[in-house]
Amino acid sequence: MEPFEVVLNFARLVLLALVPYVLASQGTMLSGRTAIFNVAQEGIMLVGASIGFLAAFKSNSLLGGLLAAALVGGLFGLALAYATVHLKLDQFVVGLALFFTGLGLSSLAYKLVIGVTLRPPLIPTLRPVPIPLLSQIPLVGPLLFNQNVLVYFSVLLTLGLYWWLYQTSWGLNLRAVGENPRAADSLGVPVIRLQYLTTILGSMLIGLAGAYLPMVYTGTFTEGIVQGRGWLAIALTFFGGWRPDFILLGALFFAAVEVLALRVQIAGGVIPYQLLLTLPYVATIVVMTLTFGRARTPAFLGLNYDREKRGLG
Repeated sequence: MEPFEVVLNFARLVLLALVPYVLASQGTMLSGRTAIFNVAQEGIMLVGASIGFLAAFKSNSLLGGLLAAALVGGLFGLALAYATVHLKLDQFVVGLALFFTGLGLSSLAYKLVIGVTLRPPLIPTLRPVPIPLLSQIPLVGPLLFNQNVLVYFSVLLTLGLYWWLYQTSWGLNLRAVGENPRAADSLGVPVIRLQYLTTILGSMLIGLAGAYLPMVYTGTFTEGIVQGRGWLAIALTFFGGWRPDFILLGALFFAAVEVLALRVQIAGGVIPYQLLLTLPYVATIVVMTLTFGRARTPAFLGLNYDREKRGLG
C-alpha cells in the first residue's frame, strides 16, 4: 500500500473513532456547564450500547436502536438530576452508583433478551452516506464527506453547541448557572430547569456514544465493549477546557492514539499487545498532567445549589 493511502486510511479510521469521544464529552460538558458533574459515562455508554443493540436487533431498525439508546441515557440523566438537584446528594457518589447500575443493567438486559448463545446475533452496521458533489472532491471528498450519519452529527453538534453557548443569550444564561447559580437565579434564569435539561440531554448524547460502538464497530454487543472510553471522555472534557470546539480537537487526538495503538497491534512486533492497550490511557495521563492546571472549569462544577442557603453552596 502506498504511503499516501496508508495516511488516508488512518485518517478515515480516526474520524470513525472520534464519534464516541465527541458525543460522550459534549454530553459531559453540557451538564457541567450548569454545575452538574456527571461521572457515570462508562455505565451510561454500556447500557446505551446494550439497549441500542437490542432495540435495533428486535425492530430491524438502526434508527430505533439509536432512539432507544438516547432514551435510556436520558433516564439515567433524569435520575442524576433528581438525586443531585432535588435531593442534594453528592454528585460524585450518585454518578458512581449510576455507573455500576449501567454496568449491571447492560449485561442483564442482553442476557434476558438474547440469553447465552455460541454465536452472538448481529445487526447491520451504519453505512457511509456520501454527500452529493462534496464527496467527489479529490482527496478530501471521500475522507470528509463519505462518512456515516453520526460522524456528520458529531461535527454539526459541536458547531451548534459552540454557537448556542457563545452566540446566544440562552447560552450565556446556561454558562452563568455553572459559574454562579445564585447570581443567575437572582436575574431570573431558571437554574433548576436548565440543570435538568442539560443533564438529561447530555446523558442522551452519552447513551448515543455507547450505541455507536455495536452499530459501527462490531455489529453486536459484548461486555466491556466501551473499554474505558467513558472515563476518557471525562479527561477529554477537562482537556478541552469545557468548550465544544476544543473538545472536538481533543477527540481527534484521543481517536488518533486509539487507532495508532490498534494498527500497531495488528501489524505485530516485539511490543506486547497488553502494553499497546494502555497507550490511550498513558497518553491521557501525560496530556492531563501538562494541561490540567490551565483547564478552565465552571466555578460551581460538582456543587449542589440550594437557593435557601446563603452563599454559593
